[in-house]
Amino acid sequence: MSDQITPASAAHAKADATSLGDLLADVTRDLSTLMRQEVELAKVEAKQSATRAGKGSGMLAGAGVAGHFVLLFLSIALWYAVGEEWTGLGWSAVIVAVLWAIVAAVLTSRGRKELKTIKGMPQTAATLQEIPPTLKPS
Repeated sequence: MSDQITPASAAHAKADATSLGDLLADVTRDLSTLMRQEVELAKVEAKQSATRAGKGSGMLAGAGVAGHFVLLFLSIALWYAVGEEWTGLGWSAVIVAVLWAIVAAVLTSRGRKELKTIKGMPQTAATLQEIPPTLKPS
């Protein structure tokens, strides 16, 4: 077996040729860049999540307003029509109320489904886990 000296890597060569102060300055600069990038990533992900939350909330609000006006105007007409034709006004009111309860349930279900698709900030969380534990705040 021959004694071969392995060539120094670029990192070893740089470490031998650079002062400790310069190496610490490089680490500090790199850490600062990393933190700025993480903040930017968090901003982008937060904006995406807020957009989805806005869509879901808007759908629920629209469903509430639309449901109110539909219930107010069409229910009176339907209530009267069903009551005059088949059941009498008392039972026709119950029938109309059940129909609008079904509509409200469907709209609520769709709005909740949209809100559940919000994922938060998955990329930020993943990259923050890659930072060594010694650099994380206690």
